[in-house]
Amino acid sequence: MPSDAVLYQAAALCLTYPDDALRARLPLLREAAPQLREFTDHAAVTPPRELAAHYVRVFDFENGHSLYLSRWQDEDARWRGRSLARLKDVYRAHGLEVTDAELPDFLPAVLEFSARTGDLGPLTEHRDGLEELRSRLTACGTPYAAVLDAVCATLPTAPA
Repeated sequence: MPSDAVLYQAAALCLTYPDDALRARLPLLREAAPQLREFTDHAAVTPPRELAAHYVRVFDFENGHSLYLSRWQDEDARWRGRSLARLKDVYRAHGLEVTDAELPDFLPAVLEFSARTGDLGPLTEHRDGLEELRSRLTACGTPYAAVLDAVCATLPTAPA
């Protein structure tokens, strides 16, 4: 797996709800993706309930830190539905089954897709939204900003 693929897979795990499985993987994530150490070190020393409550506060739908990428791009629900369908088609074109367990634009799912396939299209398509999310997470002072910093640093710059 190329180094960016490892980073994307690790970032996907870091951006999911911090359950016991994530806590068990923190030492591996720390070693596999040193770019995420600010977050993994924080998560390792933060009590589980506190880390979970922080995740919920940060990524609550009402606070402007959505992990659903089409929300950054498509304000109209009709356009968002089309974006989701298009993303499902991209996943299927790579032989990946799309379930209804999570929306396809959930950032951890997009990161895992890029890690598995090497296709950065969905990430670069949503580059502006990722940068806005990164900026907002930085402004609120959450360690999750370091995860977005690392992901954004790997993406090609947007054309002028």
